[in-house]
Amino acid sequence: MILAVLFANSEGNILVERFNGVPAEERLHWRSFLVKLGADNLRGVKNEELLVASHKSVYIVYTVLGDVRIYVVGKDEYDELALAEVIFVITSAVKDVCGNPPTERIFLDKYGKICLSLDEIIWKGYLENTDKDRIRRLVRFKPPTEF
Repeated sequence: MILAVLFANSEGNILVERFNGVPAEERLHWRSFLVKLGADNLRGVKNEELLVASHKSVYIVYTVLGDVRIYVVGKDEYDELALAEVIFVITSAVKDVCGNPPTERIFLDKYGKICLSLDEIIWKGYLENTDKDRIRRLVRFKPPTEF
């Protein structure tokens, strides 16, 4: 299962987060752990260069894309190789929505479309769509919702 997907800026502020099967009381721990992990290891890393870690029998794959840091946490069948595929699909979708590796401003301007894309890629903790064209079509079909 994919336990979490987090996007953060270079200062460690969370931009987007999705948790699956993680109790609310553990989410703060995961947020702070992932931000600290990124602060310690992502300096000087090239765009889309993948780093891998493990913590409490789960796997973490993380990378930098422009000004945005992306973290994917998984367990069981989602080991580091499967998470590398997940993060590749996510980075492709973000680049497709933003046009290039995003600055924080562009990422926030495209926030809604990025969230819709993320919802099409991961469903209830499992990788659902990997094809960039299919994801783009599905996001385009989403009707606006009222809050």
